[in-house]
Amino acid sequence: MRVYLLHMVTLRQLQYMITIVEEGSFTRAARRLHISQPALSRQLQALERFCGGSLVERDARPLRLTPMGQAIHPHARAALAEADRIRLAAATAAGGPGGELRLATLDSLTLGVLPPALSAWHEGNPAMEVRLAEYRRAEELMAALGEGRADVAVGPALDQWYGPRQLLGVAEFVLVLPPDDPVAAAHPGPSVPLAAFTDRAWVHFAPGNALSAVLNEACAEAGFTPRTAVRTEQSVAAPLLAASGLGPTLVPTYVLPAHFPGRVMRPEPPVRQQLFVCTTALPGPTVTDFVEVLVRHARVAPHTSLDDLGTASGR
Repeated sequence: MRVYLLHMVTLRQLQYMITIVEEGSFTRAARRLHISQPALSRQLQALERFCGGSLVERDARPLRLTPMGQAIHPHARAALAEADRIRLAAATAAGGPGGELRLATLDSLTLGVLPPALSAWHEGNPAMEVRLAEYRRAEELMAALGEGRADVAVGPALDQWYGPRQLLGVAEFVLVLPPDDPVAAAHPGPSVPLAAFTDRAWVHFAPGNALSAVLNEACAEAGFTPRTAVRTEQSVAAPLLAASGLGPTLVPTYVLPAHFPGRVMRPEPPVRQQLFVCTTALPGPTVTDFVEVLVRHARVAPHTSLDDLGTASGR
């Protein structure tokens, strides 16, 4: 009977269990999975019948795994990863030497960090298509990877990601101002206290943009909540808006274009963010090779040094 039930366990049920815990509620998980809540509950119950016990503590808020759920969690992810490798192998076989590799990342990284790595990968694998999916928040990256919608994710990894991850680099954030900004003029060095901009209205980011949280957290650490002059969805637009005089902004150096016309200064205290390459458990050889290319060629540092940017910006 147990052997028969094994065939009744599906990858979908394993994915449903993982999503329920990631979202912390049946309602949010059902919404994310685009199914009804009763259907989601039935699938989890079927999985629990096979396992012989409860997998989710339903009285907890947010929902969390039971000890049995924690025990099968890594195996569930491994099963999903194996299915993903099967899909990638089949796609490669169907297209001869080609195939498709799915990369999830943040929109700000597409322009600033990834082009050199993608170019190097394409040069060595011209028949393989890279399908790029750009998200606004790190949580969306990890969801895409965990749900099998991506083979690789590049961004700031979350603590709850249990799969393999490799450090890509450490991004440094800078303040961007117009060349004649009075606060910058009062601080002739390369750095300026973030608290000096307490009373200013900022060029901010849309609430869902990953850089919005970085700016808010940095200002909170400096002792204030930033007022907003304008919000933008586009990360690369923020420094241009700031340079035009709309207000200061805080951006990673990799979004700054070469020969940037604005004033660039280091904030005090410094603001930095680690960027990672994340994969599902036991990635296949194609994904492993792709990760190696990313680590070797991705450009987290700016086009030029910050001192050169500051000099070019009127310092």
